[in-house]
Amino acid sequence: MEIGMVGLGRMGGGMAERLVRGGHRVVGYAPDEDATAHLVALGGEGATSLADLAGRLSPPRAVWMMIPAGAVDATIAGLLPYLAADDVLIDGGNSFYRDSMRRAEVAARHGVHYLDVGTSGGPAGRELGYCLMIGGAPDVVARLTPVFRTLAPGPDRGWARVGPVGAGHFVKMVHNGIEYGLMQAYAEGFALMARKAEFALDLAQVAELWRHGSVVRSWLLDLAARALAANPTLAGIAPYVEDSGEGRWTVIEAVELACDIPVITLALQRRFRSRDPAPFGDRLLAALRQQFGGHPVRSG
Repeated sequence: MEIGMVGLGRMGGGMAERLVRGGHRVVGYAPDEDATAHLVALGGEGATSLADLAGRLSPPRAVWMMIPAGAVDATIAGLLPYLAADDVLIDGGNSFYRDSMRRAEVAARHGVHYLDVGTSGGPAGRELGYCLMIGGAPDVVARLTPVFRTLAPGPDRGWARVGPVGAGHFVKMVHNGIEYGLMQAYAEGFALMARKAEFALDLAQVAELWRHGSVVRSWLLDLAARALAANPTLAGIAPYVEDSGEGRWTVIEAVELACDIPVITLALQRRFRSRDPAPFGDRLLAALRQQFGGHPVRSG
């Protein structure tokens, strides 16, 4: 099967490589000429523009976008003039699910189908496969089945149509919110063990121990074990944690649905806290203790 790929970064490039190895014809386009050249070296084809990419594909076309959410609308606008009825646009990035529903309506006015595919797996997906959470019409999903089977960890696992357009990115949004909570739980547990100085625990050893047979084993624990083995004290790593935005979307959605998700919410708040070197709230707490009880405050 042939497919166009827009965006050949870490995820998009890995997916394109996996598809080429799986025997698919892949035509890729990215502003980064080195990324395009890498795809060509692997056996894919490089396009010089969105128009060139569409022109190299045989109708009905399938174009998979692996780009930042903020660039999707402009990319769709750039592609639609060169697409025809029954072509398929696929957004595999981390778009907000309501944006995907809106974009599907725009594509439909041109007779173009739209799939939103929440994609998880990171750089390791290149070899291990990607988890694909697919939203869209069943017949359109069926048409792309050979592609999904190649990208997934196995032909019949790691990919599924989870609902209509929007459902794919909604499920991925919740997936990422859960990821925040899992990461926070591991971070707190290892912080507690690091604080117990009298036992002088080897945290890399504990992480490796838990990887085998433990009920808390996971890929995130694998990554923690790798990080601690390479840098047991995490020297040189600042306690500053960014967020991609999907955790915020998850919490906002929970508020709108009156759904109780305290772990995910607090994990997001902890990321916010990590970025404030002198939190005003904590300083006010110290000032209040001084005011009502005469307790000393530290300068800083």
